[in-house]
Amino acid sequence: MDEFSLIERYFRRPGPDGEGVLLGPGDDAALLAPPAGEQLVMTLDTSIAGRHFPDDLPPFETGHRCLAVNLSDLYAMGARPLWFLLSLTLPEVDEHWLAEFSRGLFALADRAGIELVGGDTTRGPLSVAIQATGAVRADQVLRRDGALPGQILAVGGVPGLGGLGLRHWQAGQRDSDSARHFAAPDLDFTLGQRLAGRAGACIDISDGLLQDLGHVLQASGGLGAVIDTGALPVTPELAALDAEDRLTLQLAGGDDYRLLFTWPADEPLPEGSHAIGRITGPGPVRLRDPDGSERPAAAPGWRHFQ
Repeated sequence: MDEFSLIERYFRRPGPDGEGVLLGPGDDAALLAPPAGEQLVMTLDTSIAGRHFPDDLPPFETGHRCLAVNLSDLYAMGARPLWFLLSLTLPEVDEHWLAEFSRGLFALADRAGIELVGGDTTRGPLSVAIQATGAVRADQVLRRDGALPGQILAVGGVPGLGGLGLRHWQAGQRDSDSARHFAAPDLDFTLGQRLAGRAGACIDISDGLLQDLGHVLQASGGLGAVIDTGALPVTPELAALDAEDRLTLQLAGGDDYRLLFTWPADEPLPEGSHAIGRITGPGPVRLRDPDGSERPAAAPGWRHFQ
């Protein structure tokens, strides 16, 4: 099977094109019409087998996961997804792998309302690069630089599941809730748009809560924060861990793809989110334990070149 047959069989779907798609896969490039009155939001992620996802991750979950990391970035900007491009590098043509990969990819794409509009295939070590585009009104954009002292620090969902899931996956415990979340992240499809125009700052937790919080604090002028460790939401799997082990996973584990945001102190939080601390004036990030004592936060996060 050559690359043209591969694309036709697994990545070109019959039926009406998505919103604003004037010409989709099959030509030299896609023709797209931006939504009137909205700004485009674009993101690109490359996922390499053995580095960003396990070599033995099933192809259905691989397709889901590789698109999920892009969708999470769009949601962190308050955008609604529109279109994506796929660049797929394969060591060989494995038709079963391709069928399951495309099934997982399109299952999530259909749930998110995003349309594949083109891409590229080539031969080499397995990697998946996806460029996704969304749209948002100018007055609804979420950014990293809008945090203010006194705002609540909040998270959508439960942080730490990605890190725990990776641990379980590597130990062969593939049927735990956290391992399933790691393999195919369970995204919140609506929180980003519910935060749009209301949250102070927002970022998705992909490299660890503390590291990603650091990006927000730096972009917002070098602010600080206090995290209430007892307020971090947990699942039964996380609650069963040693307290410090759980805290390390929740603060430094990556692959959660949940939204971390700041929120006005006098407004109720959106459903499904949890207050975990507050933004302070310039200074270090501190952890406040349930007994009221405070200590510096020093847990690292994911870095590609360390």
